Amino acid sequence: MEPLKFKPLLKSTIWGGNKINAFKQLDTGQQDVGESWEVSGVAQNESVIDNGPWQGKRLNEVVEVLKGDLIGTENYRRFGNEFPLLIKFIDAKQDLSIQVHPNDETAHRQGRTRGKTEMWYIMESEPGAHLRSGLKKAITPEQYKQMVEDGTITDAIADYQVKEGDCFFLPAGRIHSIGAGCFLAEIQQTSDVTYRIYDFKRKDKNGNCRELHTKEAAESIDYHVESDYRTHYVPAKNQGVTLVKCPYFSTTVYDIDQPTAIDISGLDSFVILIGLKGHALITDNEGNETGLQAGETLLIPATTQKLQISGTIKFLETHV
Repeated sequence: MEPLKFKPLLKSTIWGGNKINAFKQLDTGQQDVGESWEVSGVAQNESVIDNGPWQGKRLNEVVEVLKGDLIGTENYRRFGNEFPLLIKFIDAKQDLSIQVHPNDETAHRQGRTRGKTEMWYIMESEPGAHLRSGLKKAITPEQYKQMVEDGTITDAIADYQVKEGDCFFLPAGRIHSIGAGCFLAEIQQTSDVTYRIYDFKRKDKNGNCRELHTKEAAESIDYHVESDYRTHYVPAKNQGVTLVKCPYFSTTVYDIDQPTAIDISGLDSFVILIGLKGHALITDNEGNETGLQAGETLLIPATTQKLQISGTIKFLETHV
C-alpha cells in the first residue's frame, strides 16, 4: 500500500490571507484563503485522494474498504469508517474569533458526535504575529458572560507573540484565538464543532455579524489557569522531537538534512507527514517512493513498517 496524497480543500474566510496558494504552489485564483484542509474525514468535507489506485475516492470510502490496514486495528475499532484526524494549514490576515471547543463528554451532552482537542505549529509568520491561548486570570462563568457582553473578554486571555517553530497544545475547553499574521499547521480531532465567543463586532460581506455561541461556550470552557500555555521543546537535527502526546494524537517534528530512517513498526496506526520546509523522497519498506515538499501532506498506511527520508526537509509526523 503506497502513501496517499490528497486534493486540498481551500476555504475562503472573512479573516483569510494570501499565503496558502503560494505555499502550496497552487494557481487557483481563490481569494482570502484562510484554511487548506489537507486531510479530512469530516462529513461533507472529506478529502479526495489524488494519487495511485484510489485516486478520486473519498477518504472515508477507502477507510471502509481497507479498515485497520489503513488506519490501524485499534483505531478502526475506536473510530469506524470516519478518519480520526483533521489536518489544516491556516493563514490569518486578521484575528480569528475568540472561541472554544467542547470535550467529548460535553459534546455528547450537546448532541454532537465528539469534541475537539487540537494543536498549532507556527510556520513562517508575519513580524508581530500573535495568538491567544488560555485564561491568564481566574474568572467565574458569570464574569465570563459579562466580559463577552461588554467586549472585554480578551483581557482575560493570555496573548503570545509568536515565531516560526512555536507550538501550542489546545485541549478541549481551552479558550483561544489565532491572531493576525499567524501562518500555522493545525492538527485536531475529526470534528468541526467550534463555539464562537466574541468576534470583535466584525461584519460579513452582507453587513451581518457572525453568530455567537455564548451559552454552548460557557458549558465548554475549562476555567483552570496556567502560568504558561506554550509548548517548550529543544530542537534537534535528524531525529524526531516530540511536541504533543495526548489520547487523540501524538506529534513529532523532524528537521532533516541527511538520510534518516524512521521505524514505525511499533505503531498500530497510520502516520501523517506534513511538509513545512524543503523537499525529500520518502521510501517505505515495500519500495514505494513518494515525494514530499513544503505544503504537501502524506498519509502513510498502518501496514507500513519503515520510512527512509532522503533530502533536506522539515516536517511534522502525527499519528493516533
